[in-house]
Amino acid sequence: MKAVRFFGQNDVRIVNDVERPVPKGDEVLLKIAGAGVCHSDLHVIDDGIIPAGPFTLGHENAGYIEEMGPEVKGFNKGDAVLVYGPWGCGHCKPCQESFENYCDHQAEQAFGGGLGFDGGMAEYMLVPSSRLLVPIHDLDPVMAAPLTDAALTPYAAIKRSLDKLTADEFVVVIGVGGLGHMALQILSAMTGAAIIACDISQEKLDFAKELGAAYVVNSGDKDAAAQITRITGVKKARVVLDFVGATPTIELGAEVVALNGDLTVVGLGGGNFPFTFGKVPLGSNLSIPYWGARTELMEVIGLARQGKIHVTVEQFPLDQALEVYDKMRKGALKGRAVLVP
Repeated sequence: MKAVRFFGQNDVRIVNDVERPVPKGDEVLLKIAGAGVCHSDLHVIDDGIIPAGPFTLGHENAGYIEEMGPEVKGFNKGDAVLVYGPWGCGHCKPCQESFENYCDHQAEQAFGGGLGFDGGMAEYMLVPSSRLLVPIHDLDPVMAAPLTDAALTPYAAIKRSLDKLTADEFVVVIGVGGLGHMALQILSAMTGAAIIACDISQEKLDFAKELGAAYVVNSGDKDAAAQITRITGVKKARVVLDFVGATPTIELGAEVVALNGDLTVVGLGGGNFPFTFGKVPLGSNLSIPYWGARTELMEVIGLARQGKIHVTVEQFPLDQALEVYDKMRKGALKGRAVLVP
């Protein structure tokens, strides 16, 4: 079968000779309908954060159940499902609580399909356990594939700060890309806080207004922090969500987050920041969350089925995977790219 394979740093190829897997035990074989293209893939491809290959890329996956091992229960052939991305051991306390993204044994294993194990940028994908599947009911799987990360990750980050996102507060969203454009919708659906969106692209700032941002600020401006504090006043922003994670954006977030606020760095931009007395407001929390829980993915699907969130998707055939990665490097994608076998 055809697949987009990672062989090592800066070595990605589209191959046609991958053997179609046969499920056993509790394994499930999916016929892939769509695989989201995530900026995290570039950290694998360009930066070598997962040095070992080969494996098939793609960690935002949706499809139809094609075949099941004899131990699978509760699913039927043809069911439309999403694949929960972070694969834990399934047995430790975090996994039992559905937080496989914080599995006690994470350091001892690959992160999941497309991140060490074979992912969904292929015609078929083998999922190691039926517990990792979440039904999507009437959702279009091509449109739903990015929900597994592009929506789940910001949803989990926002949920950590829900008690602070009241109607009399401000929230700053830095970066209106694949995750940021979903964060704006989730904030609008779940909170009453006034949203300030930041990006260096005017097109993305205009897009942010369409998605519920009350204010927009170009984060590349030298006085971006002053512009934000003119909006918030002396209280500043109770929550800052940084979907870039570069040093300048973390520094911007630290300047505008409120006392006892949350500065949440979601983006993998590799930034550094001195988290010390005098550098951040007193009482503030700096956190780097990772993905979300399986039950939170169910909640994300609920928001999508109610029409409260939608992923802006650009579809491409599997053969164009390398071109899509080039577009992503250049910032030429709006929303999320999805590869369709």
